[in-house]
Amino acid sequence: MSRFLSPSCLALILAAGCLSPQPACAQSAGPAVASTSDAPNVEQDLAAMRAQLRAMSERIDDLEAQLQDARAQAAAVPPVAVQTPTAAPVPAPAPVPAAATATTVVWKGAPQLSTADGWSFKPRGRVQVDMASINAPNGLSGDANRQMGTGVELRRLYFGVDGTMPGGFGYRVEADFAASTVLLTDVYLTYDVTKDVRVTVGQHKPFWGLEELASDLNLTLMERSTFGQAFNFERRVGASVQYRHGIVLAQGGVFGDDAQALNSDYDKNWSLDGRLVLMPRLAGGTLHLGGSVHFNHAAAFNATITDRVRPFAHTTDIRLITTGAIPASGERGLALEGAYIAGRFHATAESYWQTVHRSDGADPTFTGGYAEVGYLLTKDETAYKDGIYERIRPKHGLDKGGLGAIQINTRYDWLDLDSAGIHGGRQKTASLSAVWILTDYVRMLADYGHVWVNGSAYTTPTGSADYELDVVGMRAQYDF
Repeated sequence: MSRFLSPSCLALILAAGCLSPQPACAQSAGPAVASTSDAPNVEQDLAAMRAQLRAMSERIDDLEAQLQDARAQAAAVPPVAVQTPTAAPVPAPAPVPAAATATTVVWKGAPQLSTADGWSFKPRGRVQVDMASINAPNGLSGDANRQMGTGVELRRLYFGVDGTMPGGFGYRVEADFAASTVLLTDVYLTYDVTKDVRVTVGQHKPFWGLEELASDLNLTLMERSTFGQAFNFERRVGASVQYRHGIVLAQGGVFGDDAQALNSDYDKNWSLDGRLVLMPRLAGGTLHLGGSVHFNHAAAFNATITDRVRPFAHTTDIRLITTGAIPASGERGLALEGAYIAGRFHATAESYWQTVHRSDGADPTFTGGYAEVGYLLTKDETAYKDGIYERIRPKHGLDKGGLGAIQINTRYDWLDLDSAGIHGGRQKTASLSAVWILTDYVRMLADYGHVWVNGSAYTTPTGSADYELDVVGMRAQYDF
């Protein structure tokens, strides 16, 4: 409103100041005295000017009223949004569920990382340090005594990784560095076809029996049975299938040789292996009944097979009984296995028959086996699952303020390498062991074995090939 009132007020002030007080204006016109004839004209001019001013004032009032009406109408009308043309919005990517991307970490001796969509990764490894003392008769031929006595050995030093991948896949890559060289152990990929069927491809163990398939982390003695050592059980590169449902476990596969041997152009070995196990419940425990077959074709030129074994301890490389190199085209193995597991108690027995297909004579069949009984002195349980012995986890380990688990075991083991004109010798061992499982991942083991040797490759000063030995061993073990 001030925009229109300012000129009108100025005009009114000027008019009021110059026109209304007539004497003042007359005086300002100069010293001359106006004539009486001019007075009517002045009054008429003033009257006309006053009329014009009144008209101008009325017009200003009308304009002010119109302006107020326009402002009132503008305030009553809602504002109209002005739309600015914009580009079509780009759809945002679908959000990934937080549960699928979140990574969980669980400690299992080492951190295991896993996601809900099936990925997992865990470093793994083991360290086993052994000490053993072999007390043999003095004066054995071939300077054999110098290879026995007391020795210390870094038995195993494994490092590797394992885990799972989406789609039902699993993997493991592991190597042994104990001998200052890299020796591949488990290197394989698994695929779970169904919850009962698993396929494995790569270097892994063929199906040679209950103790052989168990991890060396869970053994009751420092070394496995003598027949497993003598008959060259080892991991091989191949493909296998396992079926597990209810009380039935069936395993079978086709294998070449181990990864290191396959680097040779002359190694053409291949084998077929199969195993069947029944695991019914019986009297509050589990009865294990199984058997396995093994057929190996040694296709290499001038192939030979040698079966031999150490005297209860691995700290020496000497073999008191041995078949020597037998020219052969292959071998056939048959095994039976049985066990009963109930709480703290376990009993296990296995037997193995190995027939060598000779190239120059009758086929010998060598035999071996063992029988064992064990008991946990603490209130813990023997661990058994899917046809093998598993890790015992103490309920009150040292990490929980307890003593850990203590297990005692006794075993009788035998191996016979005399057959069809092959005089490899016989070895029998009676042994005792004590296992102290401090935590899930730390254990100590001590064992004693009394060994009887018949037909040894090393004789006493009197020429006898039959004698006895005593062996004491200890192991410290940690894994993750």
